[in-house]
Amino acid sequence: MPLIINDLFGVVFRKYMNKFKKIIASFVTFLFIATSVLFLSINSVDAAVRVRSYIKKNGTYVAPSYRSNPNRSKIDNYSTKGNYNPYTGKVGTKKIKW
Repeated sequence: MPLIINDLFGVVFRKYMNKFKKIIASFVTFLFIATSVLFLSINSVDAAVRVRSYIKKNGTYVAPSYRSNPNRSKIDNYSTKGNYNPYTGKVGTKKIKW
């Protein structure tokens, strides 16, 4: 009798183990895709451009700074309301002009 139970347990165990392997494989695939998307979105959002220092015509020195990556959008600029400049800590105040 115990031999039959062991064989039955082995069959059931293998059946569910195969399902478990498929679930784990799906989860790993999902995790890889989600991580890739997150990594790509972070790199494109956080991209900043360094502005070199210069001297104005009136002799005023302007220190180097950073600005958001140039594009056609005004929504993602550091000075836009709802955003903040991670280098200075200042909160954006300019309204979005549609």
